[in-house]
Order: sequence, then structure tokens, then C-alpha cells
Amino acid sequence: MSVSGKTAAIIGGGVIGGAWAARFLLNGWDVRLFDPDAEAERKMAEVLGNARHALPMLYETALPAEGTLSHVETIADAVTGVDWIQESVPERLDLKHKVFAEIEAATGVQTPIGSSTSGFKPSELGEGAVNPGRIFVAHPFNPVYLLPLIEVVPGPGADLGVIEKAEGLLRSVGCYPLRVRAEIDAHIADRFLEAVWREALWLVKDGIATTEEIDNAIRYGFGLRWAQMGLFETYRIAGGESGMAHFIAQFGPCLEWPWTKLMDVPELTDDLVKQIADQSDAQSGALSIRELERLRDNNLVAMMRALKGQGAAVGKLIAEHEGTLAKPAADGALVRSVDRIVPVDWTDYNGHMNESRYGQVFSDAADAMMKLVGADTAYIDSGKSYFTVDSRIRYLNETLAGQRIHVDSQVLEGKGKKYRVFHRMKNEAGEELATGEQLMIHVDLTTRSSSVPEASVLENLEALAAAHARLPQPDPSEVL
Repeated sequence: MSVSGKTAAIIGGGVIGGAWAARFLLNGWDVRLFDPDAEAERKMAEVLGNARHALPMLYETALPAEGTLSHVETIADAVTGVDWIQESVPERLDLKHKVFAEIEAATGVQTPIGSSTSGFKPSELGEGAVNPGRIFVAHPFNPVYLLPLIEVVPGPGADLGVIEKAEGLLRSVGCYPLRVRAEIDAHIADRFLEAVWREALWLVKDGIATTEEIDNAIRYGFGLRWAQMGLFETYRIAGGESGMAHFIAQFGPCLEWPWTKLMDVPELTDDLVKQIADQSDAQSGALSIRELERLRDNNLVAMMRALKGQGAAVGKLIAEHEGTLAKPAADGALVRSVDRIVPVDWTDYNGHMNESRYGQVFSDAADAMMKLVGADTAYIDSGKSYFTVDSRIRYLNETLAGQRIHVDSQVLEGKGKKYRVFHRMKNEAGEELATGEQLMIHVDLTTRSSSVPEASVLENLEALAAAHARLPQPDPSEVL
């Protein structure tokens, strides 16, 4: 059984279905995948490879142990007894109805059935279903294993208990369920995308811009603003000190000007299709689709991690999800104070982790050791903490982006104001990459002077130090 004890059924293992499977697997769920495509296993393996590379880099701690992927022969084999069902078959309503009928024949009425559809409403999906109230739209964005937004659209007569259960399950795997208030064609996000797509087609057809120039206008300009503030918050700032009302008063009249052609669509003639395809090939054809996916994922990881550092937008969501992941425990053995993947933004021009990030790893290890004895956020907010006053790092081997690393920490001294810890950083093969040692002194944050910890923290520290004193000690050449 998976670490989470939960299983998801994925019906359809294409670009979207495969990425759904990866999101669940890497969050500790077991996954049963049904896809009649003879290439399904190969395609799923490639998508999962990209997901394994990218998703763990968002976090400062390890994700749960990966669940088990099973390729099954029938829909019934996939859905029987599972906790979540995600339908991601092609956008044909008759096919979806056939799939839902097979699902309902093999499952209970409380199992959520989400559809990845971007084109159909839940009332259309539920036509002819025995229990249409548990069929809803769960529309993701590619890559599903990285981008957290899921548009959740309940239909008329929806079972709100099932919908709320589904939203809780989505949050548990790091997603952001956005409840759409009413059925509407293309839901919310795709309506924006369609508007931008229409205008882009006209700009190419009319010879105003190439595909690359349009992409550059987005990625060097408003796309960066949208990534962390969205539309309305961006325009609120554009209104200056007077805010949104001033922005609308100033720029609202522009909406009556004939700037765009959003109500019309250019005819997609063979010539226009060839023009767009040729420009796209010239722009990106030097890279394979898998190489483009890897580039996309690396860029997304770096941007999302930057937002995480600011506690903003998607970064806040990642930090909240990270807070639900496993934490170190004090059991008398060495403490696994860090267990994580090295992210792409930690590497330098040599392709390996730079010196400052070794310090980051050991700083994170020290934070974990502080929390272990009770010097956590609440303790710091009360006006007490530990400051590092001396440290040493020994660099022993290269550490590369995408590697899983861990740190085992041992208390060398823990009494009074002193908290001295020794760390060993290793890769999955057990090869030692670096060691670190830190001497921390307890301080009163009001006076900024050394002080004795609170009794409960000191008791925890002394107990941990006594337990670690019975373990093999570092060689004298390794310590300060």
C-alpha cells in the first residue's frame, strides 16, 4: 500500500492523464492507469521521468515515498476501490459517456469522478449517468505535476459532499482547487487563453508579428507580472495611488477603440496553418518536445521557487503543502534533518551546487534541530532563539542539480546556552558530499544577549545530547 494509503485511477494516459498520474504518484499515492494505446507505458515513463526531475525541486524537504504505478487492462480494474478517478480521454462526448458508464458500473457513489475536459460542462458530462452528482470538471493545466491550478466545476444537482471531499484530496497533493461558481463554456482560464490566441492568430495572419515575437511580448513583459499578481492586481498598481478606480477611469475608454479582433477568428486556411507551423519550427524546432518540456519545467521550478521565497502566489501554496510533509523525529538515533532534491537554481556555471548552497543546506539542518528541541516559530515569536556563532564546512564531493541529498545530524554538546551539532551530507548512494559543524548560542531577542533556554527546551536538548553521546562520534579531524 502507498505511504498515503490512497489510490487514484487515471483513465487515459496522454499528455494530461500521464501528468495527473505523476502528480499523484510523487505525492505517495498508488496509481492505476488505463490506456489502450500500445505506447502508453513508454509515454507514461517519459512523463514520469520529467516529473521526478522537476516537482521535488520545489520543496526543501523530500516528498513522500513514490507510490506504485500499475498499468491495467480494463476500466473496471482501474477504478474498483480507489479514492479518486480522473478521466482524461479525448474530447468526444460520446466517448466520455461510455467511459463514465463503465466507471459507474464498478464504483461506489461517493468516489469523486473528475474530468480533465476543457470543452464540456458537467451537465453535459453527466447526461445518462446513474449518479451525475459525483461527476464534475477537474480541469488542470499542463504540466499537471507542476502547475497547481485545478478548475473544479460542479454541475446542477452536484453532490457537494463529494465535491468538498475532492477539493480536500486535491489540496493534499499540492493542488489549488478553484471552485467555478457556475457552468460556463471553457470555464475561466481557457476563456482568457482563447482571447489571447485569437488575437495572436490575427497578428500572424496580418503580418504584424511572428510566433516568436508574440511569445517574446508575453515572456518578457506582462507574462511575468501575471505569474505573481494576475490581471486585476496588476492593473490596480497601474492605477497608481488612486488604485483600480483610477485605472478604469483612465484606460476604460480604450475598450471602445477598435484595437483587437476578439469577436472574429481568422480562417485557418492551409496557407495560414503552414505559415504558423513554419515560424514555430524556425523558433523552436532545434529542440525536441522532451527537451522543450525539460526547459519549461526547469524555468517553472526556478520561478515558482522565487515566488516561494517571497511567500507570494503559487509560492505560498508550495510552502503550505511542504508544511504537511514528514518532519524529523528525536528517537535517539542520528536525526535526518534534511532530505530533499537539489534544485536547478542552486547550481553554478560548473553545473554543480555552489558553496553558498552547502551553507544553506546546513542552515536548514540547524533549523530542523532547533525545532526538534522546541525552539520553533512560536518560540522565536516569544522572543528567544539560537544564533550560530561558529561554523565549519568541509566540501568533499560534487553535488549536482536533481540529486537527492540528505543530512544526518548529531548533537555534540547540549547544555546551558550551548547547542553544538555535527552534520553529514550524503547522496542516495551513501557517498559523503560534505560535513558541517555549527555552534549555536541561545539568545534573548529583546536584549540580543546570550541567555539560558526555557526549561522545556533545555530539557529536550539535554536528553537529545545524552542519547547522541552514546552513538559513534565524529573523527577528531572532522570537528572544530
